[in-house]
Amino acid sequence: MLPKSLEEILIVTTGGTIDKVYFDQKSDYQVGQTIIGSLLSEAQVTHPYRIVEVVQKDSLDLNDADRRTIHSAIARDQATLVIVTHGTDTMTDTAQYLSDIQGKTIVMTGSLAPARFAMTDAMFNIGMAIAAVQTMYHGVYIAMNGTVFPAKSVIKNRKMNRFERI
Repeated sequence: MLPKSLEEILIVTTGGTIDKVYFDQKSDYQVGQTIIGSLLSEAQVTHPYRIVEVVQKDSLDLNDADRRTIHSAIARDQATLVIVTHGTDTMTDTAQYLSDIQGKTIVMTGSLAPARFAMTDAMFNIGMAIAAVQTMYHGVYIAMNGTVFPAKSVIKNRKMNRFERI
């Protein structure tokens, strides 16, 4: 087994705000092709990684079949270091769904503003997830708002538009 410092990170993309593309001022959008590879290239990330697009949806549109697809993609892959990019509205639901996967460190992240926007938390959150997946014990975590939360100890405070411990 490779040390975590050399082990490839599997990055599973599922859509969400991080990959949204807006077309007009009325907030008409589509979840576009993932931008994660471009972000990592721009940040000059040298740690080995592989990106797999599993779903391209707003997280409010994800259903149990989508969560099974995400779960299956992670569970059957040999990678033990996994980052999942996901919409923030149902990120905690999917984190709970993935919590029975053993022997892997899974870090979920996303953004509250699209990565294509000038003012976005996307790059910061992805950077946190890259660091967290290499340093945390096996389990499921959410890396948002400058904090790494255990998946079972976090909620999204919709009113304040941030993640908080419960």
